[in-house]
Amino acid sequence: METKKTCLYDKHVALGAMMQPFAGFNMPIQYSTIIEEHNAVRQHCGVFDVSHMGEVTVKGKEAERYVNHIFTNDVTNAPVGQVFYGMMCRENGGTVDDLLVYKMGEQEFFLVINAANIDKDWAWIEKNAEGFDVEVNNCSDYYAQLAVQGPEAETITEEVLGLQCKDLVFYTAKKVEIDGETIILSRTGYTGEDGFEIYGSSNFIMRAWDKLMESKRCLPCGLGCRDTLRFEVGLPLYGDELSDDITPVMAGLSMFCKFDKPEFIGKEALQQQKTDGPKQRVIGIELADRAIPRNGYAVMFEGEKVGEVTTGYNSISTGKSVCMALVDAAHAKLGTELGVQIRKKIFSGTVVKKKFYDKHYKKS
Repeated sequence: METKKTCLYDKHVALGAMMQPFAGFNMPIQYSTIIEEHNAVRQHCGVFDVSHMGEVTVKGKEAERYVNHIFTNDVTNAPVGQVFYGMMCRENGGTVDDLLVYKMGEQEFFLVINAANIDKDWAWIEKNAEGFDVEVNNCSDYYAQLAVQGPEAETITEEVLGLQCKDLVFYTAKKVEIDGETIILSRTGYTGEDGFEIYGSSNFIMRAWDKLMESKRCLPCGLGCRDTLRFEVGLPLYGDELSDDITPVMAGLSMFCKFDKPEFIGKEALQQQKTDGPKQRVIGIELADRAIPRNGYAVMFEGEKVGEVTTGYNSISTGKSVCMALVDAAHAKLGTELGVQIRKKIFSGTVVKKKFYDKHYKKS
């Protein structure tokens, strides 16, 4: 299958970005260094091309009921502009995908799904819409997307792009009329910092990118530091901390499963797993020595393998060697001493909270 390109591909190449295939797209991994880009987002502002993400609209009289059927979180009676994080799950509780759901109108929702899962998710969404008075539409080929992230994101979004965003608080969105088209502007973020997502046509996003680059007030950032940033604040990546085999309960995301609502696909299985306790859990581990525990490395307890690393780095913001790992529940308690096998040596570590760095969102 041919690797896709976002509308900004030529601009990335012109900036000398290191390009690599990711989720079926040829994406920028880094422009300068991952450390420089990571620190730009933590301290100032960085901009990401995330046009590879998928978008689906749900409209109609039963839009709310349908979204609640396929989504673990509860969108009942939400105000227009509210954004929700949650999962779509199979009947057995396995995760189809984690996603954001935007309420854009009384009978209109906007779903943002992971790039690697667009085809799978769309098939799931379309199949489960049968019997509901809704119209679902896969808009992934239309929308391009920028993420402007960092403590200076609000000022830069307003002053450089001319988008009024001060009124948005964390996990809210709005439609904006600009340059003759309707765009969607939200304040969520996947970095642990304040930031905005801009969804629009390819032409609009290309113009916005050019304005940001010409301003020299934010650094272009690749997916390399996007991963280090989300990891430090304990945010999951589908395929690593969530999958068909890793449920939201196993991942420690039960708070986004609203068991008090009447039903959603997978509710019974997830509720049972929460009651019984999952056999495996996603945890955080901090190593005593400086080493990099990478995805797939064995997690050990008294010479026995009890799990595997899902994501691991030498944390850029804290300087600590840390990882997230899926381990047997018996070894998931905070303070438990575990080892991670890196090549032929086992490095000792301790189970800690998955949030290795404090988030800096604008909550009010």
